[in-house]
Amino acid sequence: MASEARTEGIGEALYGLVATAVRHHVRDISLTAASTLSTLARSGPRRITDLAAIEGVSQPSMTVLVTGLERAGLVARQADRADRRAVRVALTDEGDRYLRARRRDGAEAFDRLIEKLPGDEGAALRAATPALRHLLAIDSERRDGHSSERRGGGSDVAR
Repeated sequence: MASEARTEGIGEALYGLVATAVRHHVRDISLTAASTLSTLARSGPRRITDLAAIEGVSQPSMTVLVTGLERAGLVARQADRADRRAVRVALTDEGDRYLRARRRDGAEAFDRLIEKLPGDEGAALRAATPALRHLLAIDSERRDGHSSERRGGGSDVAR
Protein backbone atom coordinates (compact mmCIF):
# COMPACT_ATOMS: atom_id res chain seq x y z
CA MET A 1 0.00 0.00 0.00
CA ALA A 2 2.82 2.43 0.83
CA SER A 3 4.43 1.66 -2.54
CA GLU A 4 1.13 2.44 -4.28
CA ALA A 5 0.90 5.79 -2.48
CA ARG A 6 4.45 6.68 -3.57
CA THR A 7 3.71 5.65 -7.16
CA GLU A 8 0.51 7.69 -7.22
CA GLY A 9 2.44 10.71 -5.94
CA ILE A 10 5.03 10.33 -8.69
CA GLY A 11 2.31 9.93 -11.30
CA GLU A 12 0.52 13.04 -10.06
CA ALA A 13 3.74 15.05 -10.12
CA LEU A 14 4.61 13.88 -13.64
CA TYR A 15 1.08 14.57 -14.84
CA GLY A 16 1.28 18.06 -13.34
CA LEU A 17 4.54 18.65 -15.19
CA VAL A 18 2.96 17.54 -18.46
CA ALA A 19 0.14 20.01 -17.85
CA THR A 20 2.75 22.69 -17.12
CA ALA A 21 4.52 21.90 -20.39
CA VAL A 22 1.25 22.12 -22.32
CA ARG A 23 0.29 25.42 -20.69
CA HIS A 24 3.65 27.05 -21.43
CA HIS A 25 4.06 25.80 -24.99
CA VAL A 26 3.35 27.92 -28.04
CA ARG A 27 0.02 26.76 -29.43
CA ASP A 28 0.82 26.95 -33.12
CA ILE A 29 -0.32 23.34 -33.70
CA SER A 30 -2.61 21.02 -31.78
CA LEU A 31 -1.33 18.45 -29.31
CA THR A 32 -2.48 15.70 -31.68
CA ALA A 33 -0.54 17.29 -34.54
CA ALA A 34 2.58 17.55 -32.36
CA SER A 35 2.15 13.94 -31.26
CA THR A 36 1.73 12.85 -34.88
CA LEU A 37 4.98 14.57 -35.82
CA SER A 38 6.70 12.82 -32.91
CA THR A 39 5.30 9.47 -34.04
CA LEU A 40 6.65 10.03 -37.54
CA ALA A 41 10.05 11.08 -36.19
CA ARG A 42 10.21 8.01 -33.97
CA SER A 43 8.87 5.35 -36.31
CA GLY A 44 9.26 6.68 -39.85
CA PRO A 45 6.64 7.10 -42.58
CA ARG A 46 3.20 5.70 -41.80
CA ARG A 47 -0.14 5.23 -43.48
CA ILE A 48 -2.86 7.60 -42.36
CA THR A 49 -4.87 4.68 -40.96
CA ASP A 50 -1.87 3.70 -38.80
CA LEU A 51 -1.42 7.26 -37.57
CA ALA A 52 -5.12 7.51 -36.71
CA ALA A 53 -4.93 4.29 -34.65
CA ILE A 54 -1.74 5.36 -32.88
CA GLU A 55 -3.07 8.82 -32.05
CA GLY A 56 -6.56 7.60 -31.14
CA VAL A 57 -8.49 9.63 -33.69
CA SER A 58 -10.70 8.72 -36.63
CA GLN A 59 -9.19 8.22 -40.05
CA PRO A 60 -11.09 11.22 -41.51
CA SER A 61 -9.80 13.41 -38.65
CA MET A 62 -6.24 12.23 -39.28
CA THR A 63 -6.64 12.96 -42.99
CA VAL A 64 -7.64 16.55 -42.18
CA LEU A 65 -4.76 16.88 -39.70
CA VAL A 66 -2.22 15.51 -42.21
CA THR A 67 -3.52 17.88 -44.89
CA GLY A 68 -2.89 20.82 -42.55
CA LEU A 69 0.60 19.57 -41.65
CA GLU A 70 1.31 19.05 -45.34
CA ARG A 71 0.23 22.61 -46.19
CA ALA A 72 2.55 23.86 -43.44
CA GLY A 73 5.41 21.90 -45.02
CA LEU A 74 5.89 19.68 -41.96
CA VAL A 75 4.93 16.38 -43.61
CA ALA A 76 4.76 15.02 -47.14
CA ARG A 77 2.73 12.22 -48.67
CA GLN A 78 4.68 9.61 -50.59
CA ALA A 79 3.76 6.48 -52.51
CA ASP A 80 3.73 3.28 -50.48
CA ARG A 81 6.25 0.97 -52.12
CA ALA A 82 4.35 -2.11 -50.97
CA ASP A 83 0.96 -0.87 -52.23
CA ARG A 84 0.98 1.79 -54.96
CA ARG A 85 -2.68 2.58 -54.22
CA ALA A 86 -1.79 3.73 -50.71
CA VAL A 87 0.27 6.65 -49.46
CA ARG A 88 2.48 7.06 -46.46
CA VAL A 89 3.01 10.24 -44.53
CA ALA A 90 6.61 11.23 -43.86
CA LEU A 91 8.17 13.95 -41.77
CA THR A 92 9.88 16.58 -43.95
CA ASP A 93 13.19 18.24 -43.10
CA GLU A 94 11.17 21.30 -42.08
CA GLY A 95 8.98 19.12 -39.87
CA ASP A 96 12.06 17.60 -38.26
CA ARG A 97 13.52 21.09 -37.59
CA TYR A 98 10.18 22.25 -36.18
CA LEU A 99 9.92 19.23 -33.88
CA ARG A 100 13.51 19.59 -32.66
CA ALA A 101 12.97 23.30 -31.92
CA ARG A 102 9.73 22.54 -30.08
CA ARG A 103 11.44 19.89 -27.96
CA ARG A 104 14.42 22.15 -27.29
CA ASP A 105 12.15 25.01 -26.20
CA GLY A 106 10.21 22.67 -23.91
CA ALA A 107 13.39 21.22 -22.43
CA GLU A 108 14.79 24.70 -21.83
CA ALA A 109 11.60 25.71 -20.00
CA PHE A 110 12.01 22.70 -17.70
CA ASP A 111 15.73 23.45 -17.29
CA ARG A 112 14.83 26.95 -16.06
CA LEU A 113 12.42 25.45 -13.52
CA ILE A 114 14.92 22.82 -12.38
CA GLU A 115 17.56 25.52 -11.82
CA LYS A 116 15.25 26.98 -9.15
CA LEU A 117 15.37 23.77 -7.11
CA PRO A 118 17.76 23.25 -4.19
CA GLY A 119 20.88 21.29 -5.20
CA ASP A 120 19.79 17.98 -3.68
CA GLU A 121 16.44 18.05 -5.50
CA GLY A 122 18.15 18.89 -8.81
CA ALA A 123 20.55 16.00 -8.22
CA ALA A 124 17.62 13.67 -7.51
CA LEU A 125 16.05 14.61 -10.84
CA ARG A 126 19.36 14.06 -12.66
CA ALA A 127 19.60 10.65 -11.01
CA ALA A 128 16.03 9.84 -12.16
CA THR A 129 16.75 10.74 -15.80
CA PRO A 130 17.54 7.15 -16.91
CA ALA A 131 14.28 5.91 -15.39
CA LEU A 132 12.31 8.71 -17.07
CA ARG A 133 13.92 7.88 -20.43
CA HIS A 134 13.03 4.23 -19.84
CA LEU A 135 9.39 5.22 -19.27
CA LEU A 136 9.42 7.04 -22.61
CA ALA A 137 10.87 3.95 -24.32
CA ILE A 138 8.23 1.70 -22.74
CA ASP A 139 5.46 4.01 -23.95
CA SER A 140 6.98 4.18 -27.43
CA GLU A 141 7.14 0.38 -27.64
CA ARG A 142 3.57 0.10 -26.35
CA ARG A 143 2.27 2.61 -28.91
CA ASP A 144 4.15 1.04 -31.79
CA GLY A 145 3.15 -2.47 -30.70
CA HIS A 146 -0.49 -1.47 -30.30
CA SER A 147 -0.66 -0.08 -33.81
CA SER A 148 1.11 -3.08 -35.33
CA GLU A 149 -1.24 -5.48 -33.54
CA ARG A 150 -4.14 -3.77 -35.29
CA ARG A 151 -2.37 -4.17 -38.63
CA GLY A 152 -1.43 -7.75 -37.89
CA GLY A 153 2.27 -7.19 -38.15
CA GLY A 154 4.97 -4.68 -37.53
CA SER A 155 7.21 -4.83 -40.56
CA ASP A 156 6.87 -1.17 -41.46
CA VAL A 157 8.06 0.11 -38.11
CA ALA A 158 11.45 1.72 -38.58
CA ARG A 159 13.61 1.89 -35.48
